[in-house]
Amino acid sequence: MRTADVVTQLRPRLSLRGRLYLFSGAILILFAINVATSLWGSFARNESSLAYQEAVTAAQLTAELEQNLQNKRQQVLVLATLRETTDDPLEDSQLDQARADLDIVVERLRQLGNYGGADLEAHYRRLHDSATTLIEQWRQFYIRYNQTGPTPSVEDPRSYNTAQQRLQELDQRQSFIAVQRANAIDRTITLTDQITVVGFIGSIAITLALVFAMIRSTNASLTRMKRGVERFGSGDLTYRIDEQRDSGEIGDLARTFNEMSTKLQTAIEETNAARADADSANAAKSMFLANVSHELRTPLNAIIGYSEMLQDELGDETDINREQFHHDLATIIFSGRQLLTLINDILDLSKIETGKMQMSFEVFSPADLLVQVCDALSPLLTQNQNTLVLNIDKDKMRDMNGDRGKLQQIVTNLFSNACKFTQQGQITVSASMDQQDLTITVADTGIGMTPAQQARVFEAFTQAEASTAVKYGGTGLGLAIVKEFCTMLGGSIEVESKPNKGSLFRVRLPVAPA
Repeated sequence: MRTADVVTQLRPRLSLRGRLYLFSGAILILFAINVATSLWGSFARNESSLAYQEAVTAAQLTAELEQNLQNKRQQVLVLATLRETTDDPLEDSQLDQARADLDIVVERLRQLGNYGGADLEAHYRRLHDSATTLIEQWRQFYIRYNQTGPTPSVEDPRSYNTAQQRLQELDQRQSFIAVQRANAIDRTITLTDQITVVGFIGSIAITLALVFAMIRSTNASLTRMKRGVERFGSGDLTYRIDEQRDSGEIGDLARTFNEMSTKLQTAIEETNAARADADSANAAKSMFLANVSHELRTPLNAIIGYSEMLQDELGDETDINREQFHHDLATIIFSGRQLLTLINDILDLSKIETGKMQMSFEVFSPADLLVQVCDALSPLLTQNQNTLVLNIDKDKMRDMNGDRGKLQQIVTNLFSNACKFTQQGQITVSASMDQQDLTITVADTGIGMTPAQQARVFEAFTQAEASTAVKYGGTGLGLAIVKEFCTMLGGSIEVESKPNKGSLFRVRLPVAPA
């Protein structure tokens, strides 16, 4: 398996720091192997040098021992011949010198035993035994040389020849072992040299491969990061960096970029939505201003027009038509009330938005209030030829603690809307009460609403459709104010409607709010 493949497999599980540690450790291991191989070669060369020195020393000791034995043999033979032909004793100095020479031979023999190890133990033991026997004969010869009587026979060459033979065998064995050791050491040196060269070249190759793999993997990770940043910078916030390809620092950085992109995308979407809402609100307020100006102008025109007509009639000298005069004054009063209602709605919404709308709680009868509101608004029924159905059981309803004015305005707005959007239909006002809540429903058989229109019917400054304001008039504030009043009183309002099947508004208010 190639090194790049190994790095590819390790990449998802190793961080950048881990890769650096891994590659550095691998390079250090290769370096340690090279150093160990070099030390092994140096040790082998040192062993070769020591073996050569031991072989040379052993050869020198063997030659020296052989020469000492030969010289001592000749010396003993000469002394033996002299003792047979003359009776001259040896001087003490000569005896001491002879014993010293024998001690030198023994010392050389001992030194020779320090070389060769277990491989030469047997040969050295045989040499030691034969040489010790020979030296002991010579030692006895010198001890008894000045004494009367016969001396040990030293002319027999068998002991000497045996010692010489054992010495030659030891020398041959030493040479053979030295050659073997030299060959083995030479092979070791050759092998270590080869390993060193191969290891050096291999270390360079593997190091280069690891460095290349490290650069390649890191560059791939950084390239993905760069590509992602470029895509983010170009505005493509849907692009995501593959954070599973890396771990550790780069993986964390990729996840951070992805999270930042997600948050930025969400922020931009929220900003666009807020801008769209603001544009929609501005458009709604523009429409509202247009509707308000129209709604203000209509009753004002009626008030001014009928006032001018009455003024002209009073300026004429003819008799006043009291019935017509009374009708014109009623129209002025109705238009003034209509204008006052519109202004009150605008003021109420302004107070609600600024948080200055106050509540005034009192104990009152909701059944009586509903009947009074329906009686006061009964003229609205005649405008579109509608009929009213009251479904209020006063006997089962009790007093409640609430804001009488807010409840009156809620019912007034719902009743007015029902009358406005219903032609020759029926308006039904129902009320019921349990231990906790008062439930009021205002239903009509008018134009109804689609689900989309129901979703925005309680928004301020809006009506179900733009054409609705043109055809039926109004500012779109009534239901928004109703919803806000229901919320302030601790209740709720909901709508049920179908196109051309009418609408039903259901209000639930607590009997004794907290």
